[in-house]
Amino acid sequence: MTPLFKKFLGMHWLITLVVGCLLAFGVYAIYNASGHKIGTDTEFKWRSQLIWAGIGGFFYFAAAMIDYKWVRWGCWPMYLGGIGGLIAVMLFGIEIGGNKAWLNVGGMSVQPSQFAIMAGILMLSVVVGDLPRVAPVFRRPWLRIMAAGVLAGVPALMVVKEDLGSGLVWGPVFIAILLVGSIPFRYLIVMLLGGLCVAPLAYIFVLKPYQQQRIVTTYYMATGQLDQVNLQGEGWDAKNLQMAVATGGIDGKGPMSKKVPDGSTIHRLFIPAGGIINDYLFSVISEEFGFKGAFGLILGLTLLLLLGITVALSARDQLGRLITVGVVAMFFVHCFQNIGMNLVILPVIGIPIPLVSYGGTFVVVTLFLLGMVQSVWVHRNISPVKKARAGSSSRDLDDEDED
Repeated sequence: MTPLFKKFLGMHWLITLVVGCLLAFGVYAIYNASGHKIGTDTEFKWRSQLIWAGIGGFFYFAAAMIDYKWVRWGCWPMYLGGIGGLIAVMLFGIEIGGNKAWLNVGGMSVQPSQFAIMAGILMLSVVVGDLPRVAPVFRRPWLRIMAAGVLAGVPALMVVKEDLGSGLVWGPVFIAILLVGSIPFRYLIVMLLGGLCVAPLAYIFVLKPYQQQRIVTTYYMATGQLDQVNLQGEGWDAKNLQMAVATGGIDGKGPMSKKVPDGSTIHRLFIPAGGIINDYLFSVISEEFGFKGAFGLILGLTLLLLLGITVALSARDQLGRLITVGVVAMFFVHCFQNIGMNLVILPVIGIPIPLVSYGGTFVVVTLFLLGMVQSVWVHRNISPVKKARAGSSSRDLDDEDED
């Protein structure tokens, strides 16, 4: 039996099963959401999703078979490439849905911010987990925080003004990696308090007027002050998302809305065609498949997150643990924000559900990151000598952090 085949058999197949089920359900949901758009580009988006899932599946298994230790040197060109992509968006980007966050490459729309987040997770994992071993001066927590903050802050600021959803992902990922990366709590508490102080300034000077309006609209709708909201203007999407979720009931209106004679479902009449297959897909699932379908989706996503945590606990070293935690944090933010905005308890921000919502770049990046998680699992077993050395280094680092 070849080593590569042993690695293949040693994959976490429950994770692969959950990923496959979520991808299949996503394609089916996209088909139900867009099948009525006859004669438009949206009608056959489910086929495009299958193609992107196939491309992403290749990267998923390739990443799983290769030892993740390559990240120690590969993260640097990937990170610089991600920054280059963000600069290209600023210069040559195209606008879709009010956000200038895409590049036209060979007739396809590519979203460089997703590549930047992927590279950022790998870069932060190396800086926080491995840099103290290479350069002992970085055993000081405040130096690691500063290095990680600069590396995360530069792309985050480049993204947030044009694509608020992708920009917000950086914060929780950054905090999660620091939390697991042996940073004392006193530093994290100071950072949290500092962030709360800066948040009002960011709201005023960083966010665009329409982004501010989304936050204000969500507040008024969540508190029942509908008289303060223009439901025919900025509150249009939020109102219809609420109605779509609320009218689904327990069983929903049925796939392709066959239980409704005239097909007059909320998402078909009042939700934008582009949004129903990505950012607003959860409302479509809630309306057509009801509470059962929505709960099943949340259950599948929760299971995937919990399996990711078990992989982090089984990692052979700090680098693998941080990579997995960064991926889990990114997934959680996407799921929490997307479902929250479809329920109108969070601002309506363009951010998709991993593996379920339509998206070419995002699907490929998501499957690659899940492949990295699989690599951490596949390569979790190392020799006792290496374990002893890793344990000794970890104890030395912890002792240094307490100084």
